[in-house]
Amino acid sequence: MQKKLLLDHQLFEITIQRLCQQLIENHDNFEGTVLIGLQPRGIFLADRIKDTLESILGRKIDLGYLDITFYRDDFRRREKPLKANATKMPFILEDKKVVLIDDVLYTGRSIRAALDAMSAFGRPQLVELLVLIERKYTRHLPIQPNYIGKSVNTMQSQRVQVEWKVQGATKDNIWLINKTDIE
Repeated sequence: MQKKLLLDHQLFEITIQRLCQQLIENHDNFEGTVLIGLQPRGIFLADRIKDTLESILGRKIDLGYLDITFYRDDFRRREKPLKANATKMPFILEDKKVVLIDDVLYTGRSIRAALDAMSAFGRPQLVELLVLIERKYTRHLPIQPNYIGKSVNTMQSQRVQVEWKVQGATKDNIWLINKTDIE
């Protein structure tokens, strides 16, 4: 299988640190700001961002997990039904600043679904998007991230694979893989 390494574990950690510093610059001590990780893969990045921010700031940061399964526009169009994940939202979003976190931004359809799903928890004052990888030139909707780990040019025949140590990988790495090489 032919893989191209986009971020190795060292650059991965540097990217996390940089994203956290950008968040700190734009959010005054995180008063009234919450982090929301998108299920299933965005929660690993959200956990890492939260832990890093808490170690830098020395204070607790609110974190929630949001499942968008039933808000997806392709939910009923699949041959196999999608498996739902848990939503964990221990706070109300009313008048909060929300940083929505996902690992890879591709078409933007997941983010649109997340915006719909968030409405059940209140109306936020502001919603920003943080992604580890932005796949350029692939958007179906006019959605752009506020915080980007790395932008990459990709073709439709490729996919981005994020490997997390917490999921059993030996190191945190990000790969670009040709879909024809995927089993």
